[in-house]
Amino acid sequence: MRRRVVMVGRALALGALALADVLLIGLGLVTAVLTGLGMVFFFPPMVRLVRLRATAARRLNGRWLGIETAPSYLPPPPPPRPQPDGWYRHERQLYKTPRWPAWNNRWKWMYTDPATWRDVSWLTLNPLVGGSLVLLPLTMAGYGLAMPWYWVPQAAPLGVAVAVAGVASTPWLLRFYGWWNHLWLSPTARSILAGRVQRLDQVRLEAADSQAAELRRIERDLHDGAQARLVAMGMTLGAVEELMDSDPVAAKALLAKVREASSAALTELRDLVRGIHPPVLAERGLGDAVRALALDSPLKVTVTVDLKDRPDPPVESAAYFSISELLTNAVRHGGADHVWIDISTQGRALRVTVTDDGSGGADPSRGSGLRGIERRLAAFDGVLALDSPPGGPTTATIDLPHAPAWGALPEDDPLSRWEIAVVVLGWGLGWLPLFPQGLVAMVLKIVGSGEKSWFLALHLPEPWQWPMIVFNIVLGLAMYGVALTIPIAHSRRRLMAEAGPASLELDR
Repeated sequence: MRRRVVMVGRALALGALALADVLLIGLGLVTAVLTGLGMVFFFPPMVRLVRLRATAARRLNGRWLGIETAPSYLPPPPPPRPQPDGWYRHERQLYKTPRWPAWNNRWKWMYTDPATWRDVSWLTLNPLVGGSLVLLPLTMAGYGLAMPWYWVPQAAPLGVAVAVAGVASTPWLLRFYGWWNHLWLSPTARSILAGRVQRLDQVRLEAADSQAAELRRIERDLHDGAQARLVAMGMTLGAVEELMDSDPVAAKALLAKVREASSAALTELRDLVRGIHPPVLAERGLGDAVRALALDSPLKVTVTVDLKDRPDPPVESAAYFSISELLTNAVRHGGADHVWIDISTQGRALRVTVTDDGSGGADPSRGSGLRGIERRLAAFDGVLALDSPPGGPTTATIDLPHAPAWGALPEDDPLSRWEIAVVVLGWGLGWLPLFPQGLVAMVLKIVGSGEKSWFLALHLPEPWQWPMIVFNIVLGLAMYGVALTIPIAHSRRRLMAEAGPASLELDR
């Protein structure tokens, strides 16, 4: 009962918001006229208002109706950059400050973004669709409760039935309203591709910087470590060559030092190779590589591995070095004694959880280690979730997809049974409320014909005839609309699923 009351309250609120959109539509018409007259500076504030309203609808769609809807806008333009002479160029114009180039770029971004016009279209239709779908069931409930007073007391059971039917239909109509909002306000393939390409560009730059830093580290380690030892070994061997005849004992001692230096240089080279790509990772896989890493750690490390198949080598490498960095942080900064590492698969993703009993307080913004992990994972669409309250414990969760996150649907992906049933019912029965009970009854009502026949609305009391006629028309249109849009939405899901691989091809 409480759930029904909550649903009715939400229906009233959403219906009121839908009807209030008429004011925003009127303001939009005034803005369109002013923009047509050349006063384009009214356009961006109006678009912001429409986007705020659409954002609120997306938020309510997820919170109240259970259908999460992500924003669908193209990425905003980057801030203008000055030329070598300090001026800012926009097309053929030069400006001293970036204010006007930034404004022009933002205005064109809003005007050319298809999501702007989809928001406007949704806002224009929302008073009709939202108001009808949400408020008419409540009107039915009120009419059913008022039937004994308009007709005869014996009509009370029928009125109660109508009221119950109106309230019972509210959750279903709210679900359809949420789906309709999602259809209009969810991201398009173009916006997904644009955002993904922008993200890939950023990840590519970060990967290039990270690779350059890694090359500098390798060069520094070779120069300061193995190269210096090899130079010293060469000088020592030169001294041995001179002392071979005059002082064989000293030459033998120097040869022993050369042997020690060569062993130390070999150890450093092995450590360097292990830092680039450990052989155990390539030969034995991620699980054994992490176990070997745990044996070299001064902490007590418990490793749990549950992998059905071996991830791709780049994904393995990213996970391995991320775990290595987290272990290093636990030793250097966390003051931990015990670390638990769990490696498993969650659907299509590789999940790694690293927990230590240290002092906590880890923050990616205060160090380069965690930021380096995030940059490494970003190249594979991976994420790092960190929970490190002061006092510990620290839990780091890594999710790395085995394949692009936007996996394509199977080639054979037919409509589900309920979708087929809804499409068949929509095309088969939509004509009944739309034409005979809606449009024909409306014509008879307008011309004042006394013919009532089997037209339900004309048998109702006078105040309720027009609401029932409008309800029948909207119901018929909604049934046809659902029957038409379900196949379209099914095809759209396939296109959205192919957006990820397509964006990767664009980046290449």
